[in-house]
Amino acid sequence: MFSGWRDVAARRPLRISAKLLIISSVVTVIGFSAICVNVMLDMRRGEEALARQTLENLATTIESDVSRNVEIYDLSLKAVASNMLLPELATVSKTIRHLILFDHATTAKHFGAIQVFDAEGRLTIDASTLDPLPEDRSEEDYFRVHRDSPGAGLFISRPMLFRGAYSIVLSRRISDADGGFMGVVAGSIRFSYFHELFDRLTLDPEDTITVLKRDRTIIMRRPFDLDIIGTNLNDRQNWKADNLRVGAAYSGQGPVDATPRLYVRSKNNGPLFVVAGKPLAAVFALWQREALRIGTVVLALILFVLGSTLVLAREIGRRAEAERKLEELATTDALTGLKNRRKFDSVIDVEWRRAMRQKAPIALLMIDTDHFKAYNDTFGHQAGDQVLVGIAICISDSVSRAGDCAARYGGEEFAVLLPNTSAAEAFKVAETIRRKVQGWSDEQAMSTVSCGIASLVPDAGMDWPMLVAAADKALYAAKAGGRNQSVVASLPQLSLVA
Repeated sequence: MFSGWRDVAARRPLRISAKLLIISSVVTVIGFSAICVNVMLDMRRGEEALARQTLENLATTIESDVSRNVEIYDLSLKAVASNMLLPELATVSKTIRHLILFDHATTAKHFGAIQVFDAEGRLTIDASTLDPLPEDRSEEDYFRVHRDSPGAGLFISRPMLFRGAYSIVLSRRISDADGGFMGVVAGSIRFSYFHELFDRLTLDPEDTITVLKRDRTIIMRRPFDLDIIGTNLNDRQNWKADNLRVGAAYSGQGPVDATPRLYVRSKNNGPLFVVAGKPLAAVFALWQREALRIGTVVLALILFVLGSTLVLAREIGRRAEAERKLEELATTDALTGLKNRRKFDSVIDVEWRRAMRQKAPIALLMIDTDHFKAYNDTFGHQAGDQVLVGIAICISDSVSRAGDCAARYGGEEFAVLLPNTSAAEAFKVAETIRRKVQGWSDEQAMSTVSCGIASLVPDAGMDWPMLVAAADKALYAAKAGGRNQSVVASLPQLSLVA
């Protein structure tokens, strides 16, 4: 019987080594990939942080310029509103009145002339002319806000067509000494100011700059779109005000168009604030190129490592198979295919120690071919070899347990080691072998075997040659009793051997 489980045990370390090589390579690849992914994510976060800082600086710079001009213009409005309370204005000429009211008023090409409206909304004074044409602004939002809200302060209107140019109107309430409503002083900042401001910046075509009121009304936007100017973001169903808190950033689709952008809001708390936006594709363009380059290199390295691992694993497997075959050749009888004497001695030594530890019986069959020398002399060595092969086949067919070991002990003699087997069970196996051999032989060349059987539980002070000697004595008894039979060694015989 071939001890297949021992072959498996012999091959297992090599197979495990191949598996460990593959597992270690896979773990290494996963770890290296994780590190590369983490590095690329850090690069991505770095690109986003840099873009955010750049946009924040841009938004802050623009808001500072806008707020400064609004503040300067508001100082002029305050001065006019304060000077309107002077009693001397009613007694001086229009020219002197203009000097008093507008002497400190700011003038610039993008600032509209300051106008004063009475409590009914009628134009009374215009900084651009001594004799203004009649105008009625009583229905304008900026007039009604100041009339109805004494504490409104500086009011910035929605973008509107004002005196022939698209502008935002800045206005303040004129109150008497008792806080009564006397009228409104108003001026405008034309869109040309924002266009000129944005044109001084170096921006990509898809970059956006949006100037908004505190109520999120769009005052100006770059790129310019008149249909968007004046809309309120609070009216957008798919946009939440919390997306852009003061000094915060937001990545994704904005409220105006579908292009995903990184938006950053300025940190100042003036009447207007600025949101700068840059397409995410532009923000991560450099990172994507680097990630693609690094990813390609890493992928190539991964494929190389895995390919090399598979080649090495295959070579280890081939080496394991070669060593298994070499071991099989070294431990197998070339003629019969059974284990050879050297392997048998190794196995019985191991099984004897195991039986001693476990206090379990171990049995041994010693089998000898009857009249083999005469048969060999009569029919020749080749025929004799065929008989030995046939007997080996009968033995292999009768011994089926994984722990059993069938071997060619020498010449025409065979041995079968049966761990955990009593004498009675071993006798049944011996008889099975004997009958198979007898049934296999033909009438012209009758071949039979004699079997000696010994079984015992090893004890301290005993060695396995005692078991071999006992089985040999039983075999001699079978020979002396007429051959073609099985004999079990008796306890007195074992005692005698011992």
